[in-house]
Amino acid sequence: KTINMVLGVILSLLILLTVGGNVLVCLAVCASRRLRCLTNCFIVSLAVTDLLLGLLVLPFSALILISDDWPLGPVFCNFYISMDVMLCTASILTLLAISVDRYLAVTMPLRYTSLVVPWRVGVAMMSVWIVSVALSFLPIQMGWNTVNGTVQNQGPWASDRRCRFELNRPYVLTDSLLTFYLPLVAMCWTYLQILRIARVQAKRIISTRPTSVALREHKATVTLAAVIGAFVVCWLPYFILFTVLGLREHPDPAIVPAYPVVLWLGYANSALNPFLYGVLNRDFRAAYSHLLRCKKKGGRAQNKREIFIGRQY
Repeated sequence: KTINMVLGVILSLLILLTVGGNVLVCLAVCASRRLRCLTNCFIVSLAVTDLLLGLLVLPFSALILISDDWPLGPVFCNFYISMDVMLCTASILTLLAISVDRYLAVTMPLRYTSLVVPWRVGVAMMSVWIVSVALSFLPIQMGWNTVNGTVQNQGPWASDRRCRFELNRPYVLTDSLLTFYLPLVAMCWTYLQILRIARVQAKRIISTRPTSVALREHKATVTLAAVIGAFVVCWLPYFILFTVLGLREHPDPAIVPAYPVVLWLGYANSALNPFLYGVLNRDFRAAYSHLLRCKKKGGRAQNKREIFIGRQY
């Protein structure tokens, strides 16, 4: 019981950090004029994805880990697993879109504003979510991920109190390649090209654009590279284990001792991203400071009003 209480406190703090931090990202972009740019549309999309993960997935993952029980039935279990896969896929594809945006900003600075226009950003974001839904809900609801081809957690042989994510080889290979390994290779290649070309074009950027703008582009690139690096560190162990268990067609990955550890390491990335923005990006740091300072001042003003009313009576 003590271990479960400590684990519950830790997981609750992680969920609160995930929700609070990503709400702060969205508020910062809305409140700061300097942050209202097309690049930050992708960052807001990533924050919304992480926020939905914190609200719709993490509480149920914590319930399974702490109680080792699923009281909510098979239909909601499959919906929860589909949401988990969808949001993780959306995060990866959004990070891929961010890396492409940075690639264009660094390698084609003079054409960037004509290439990256609002309608193209909108199409890219919509495509991310369409692909994420197609790679999550469709296979799981159709039973394409199970060994026997039936929908998981349903049927007379399924346990009412278990929420299993079943795996077969074709599903695992397809899902892991399309949602992690290929996007990861593409992102790594993109940032290697950015690092190589940025040195060559640094003088050209400075000579054709204001120095402050060039420095801002460089800092944005460093920040987003750190975000992707953190993503790799957090999610790579999970996908390696996911692939191994899938190739073995393991009947219930959740009972493998290492599985919850690597899964929650991946979840921790959703809580980490907002803090990376604050540490590495001055504009985000200033927006965070402004929002928190206004909230603090608002609280003090409310306290003063309460004291004044109390004195009147």
